[in-house]
Amino acid sequence: MPNVYRAPMPDGVERALTYGLFGMAADDERSLRRVERFEQVPDGSFVWTRTASGEYFLGRIFGSLREDHSDDAVASNMIFVRDCEWTGEPVPEHEVPAATLRTFARGGRNFQQTHDPRVAAESASAWRARGR
Repeated sequence: MPNVYRAPMPDGVERALTYGLFGMAADDERSLRRVERFEQVPDGSFVWTRTASGEYFLGRIFGSLREDHSDDAVASNMIFVRDCEWTGEPVPEHEVPAATLRTFARGGRNFQQTHDPRVAAESASAWRARGR
């Protein structure tokens, strides 16, 4: 089963959904290590994000890491990006895996893998339910 990640992108969710991207910024050694881990995420891994209004979207990451220093990318804190195919519509909260809901409830702004034995199968089910 694919890996599953939580990806809060408070300044970049709309850009990510619009352009089919997932990304992050880095400004210190710690965040640069996060970018290195992001670069190693296997193609096809699932990623969950949430909009400012609380809507959840599910995506699949693929492709190589690249840098985007455009004004739009800098403003949205999405300088290091990979392609991501997102669901076209939000996933209703009752279909979001419980483990994913817990990761967002804890807060934080970090990209992180969700380690739960059911999260991959539940994410795959939500993906297939949307014709993907």
